[in-house]
Amino acid sequence: MVAYLGELDEQGRLGVRRAAQSQSSATQAHLFQPESPEWVEVDLKGVRVERSRQFGGCWLGWMLLRKLGLSELLETLLPSGREEVPWSVMTLVLILGRMADASSELHLAEHGYESSALAELLGVPAAKVNDDRLYRTLDRLLPHKPTLEKHLQQRLGELFALDYDLLLYDVTSTYFEGEAAANPQAQRGYSRDHRPDCKQVNIAMVVSRSGLPLGYEVFAGNRSDVTTVEEIVGAMESKYGQANRIWVMDRGMVSADNVEFLQQGGRRYILGTPKSMLRKFEQQLLNSDWHEVHEGLQVKLCPAPDGQEVFILCRSAQRRLKEQAMHDRFERRIEQQLEALVASCNKRKQNPLLVAQRVGRLLGRNTRAAGLFHVEVEADPQGRAHLHWSKRDEWRDWARLSEGCYLLRSNVTDWTGEDLWRAYIQLTEAEAAFRLHKGDLAMRPIWHHKEHRVQAHILICFLSYVLWKTLGRFCHNAGLGDEPRKIFTELQQISLVDVVLPTRAGISIRKRCVSRPNEHQAILLHRLGIELPSAIEFADL
Repeated sequence: MVAYLGELDEQGRLGVRRAAQSQSSATQAHLFQPESPEWVEVDLKGVRVERSRQFGGCWLGWMLLRKLGLSELLETLLPSGREEVPWSVMTLVLILGRMADASSELHLAEHGYESSALAELLGVPAAKVNDDRLYRTLDRLLPHKPTLEKHLQQRLGELFALDYDLLLYDVTSTYFEGEAAANPQAQRGYSRDHRPDCKQVNIAMVVSRSGLPLGYEVFAGNRSDVTTVEEIVGAMESKYGQANRIWVMDRGMVSADNVEFLQQGGRRYILGTPKSMLRKFEQQLLNSDWHEVHEGLQVKLCPAPDGQEVFILCRSAQRRLKEQAMHDRFERRIEQQLEALVASCNKRKQNPLLVAQRVGRLLGRNTRAAGLFHVEVEADPQGRAHLHWSKRDEWRDWARLSEGCYLLRSNVTDWTGEDLWRAYIQLTEAEAAFRLHKGDLAMRPIWHHKEHRVQAHILICFLSYVLWKTLGRFCHNAGLGDEPRKIFTELQQISLVDVVLPTRAGISIRKRCVSRPNEHQAILLHRLGIELPSAIEFADL
């Protein structure tokens, strides 16, 4: 026995493993017999720390960029020329700045860059990072969007052995601050951000079943989802080929023309359907031959008469409770206001036309339960309005039967109903991608007004999103869960500081030092296979 190490916790085992990983005798000797130190006399009263800045998030993003090979690719796509700072390096500034502290390009130039360690990591002093240079970088980067998408799809597949057999497609919108008069794509349309007062653009994204992206396209803000399907499918197939993939889309993408387009190309699909199609399956809803996927969720396969498709009836207990509560709430609201209208008509003379308009507005604001009510407005010989209403029992019966139910359709006929439902529910990955873009990456609101700048801004957000999802996959493989946000926040607290040491000779020694990770941070870094430097000595350009 050479030594007894005792009962070690994870941090202790981490130190032992790091020492044991060194195989060469020279490295082992360095561990236990360090080089001769260089001694100077320091005035302890004058020792101070300056310029504390965020390091952990920037370093983590830098390591992810290297894993993906993005820095090398950008050097190839954006070769150095007469510019003072290479465009490839400025692109890294935009991507890492967006990931570490999501904000506008102006904020990055004026505040965000100086408060981070990007200057030390990339070798670009803060004085050379300004909004004009960042904007011109956007202009240089945008033409290379297809190459970047294809490289990332290939590299992510190599890193994580991904299978792009299932393509999840969804559309969202993001709004502008200002009129954006110079951008023809900036239009008013259906706003997912609940900002109908602002112009917007629509963003269509395709992701894999694990949420890793294949690509995206930007459409005009007034374009409906259903009109984007042929264009996005064609764009993805032109980049990656048609192969044997299954397209998954929600009911907003479904139309007879789109279904015909998918079928004619021999493409396989799983689609949501409008709620109205449930009427055709009333008898199947009444039958009891349901298959339980898990507690509270049942499915049933219903083959189409032509045998080319199958319909999947789905019934969710939680969704049923939610829809029932909504119907009850809207029913009470309509009933209370109809009773108030009846009382008003009985109390004083009312114009029948105005009363009918008020009823129409009332039902229009409460469409969830509007079909339950049969309302009539009549005028007597004196021109007084009389309001009569009743409830339709047949509407209520159908509502109670169909609450919590929805319908899917697919031409994948060799899968079970459970498999088809599980594939369709992966659309939540696309929805999560949009939430991350709008939240953590601050894609909205858009402050740019020119069309190409808007598209380049979205491209930077997309590249930062790829870094985020790459971190998520590394966390998953390291047994740290599927949510990288907490891990990124924890490691982001590691800082870079300048330690100033005044000497007897009157010279101040300045050392750039990385703060020592705490026990929890050290364990996370080890699980991720990342080692932090103890000091940074990178020279500025």
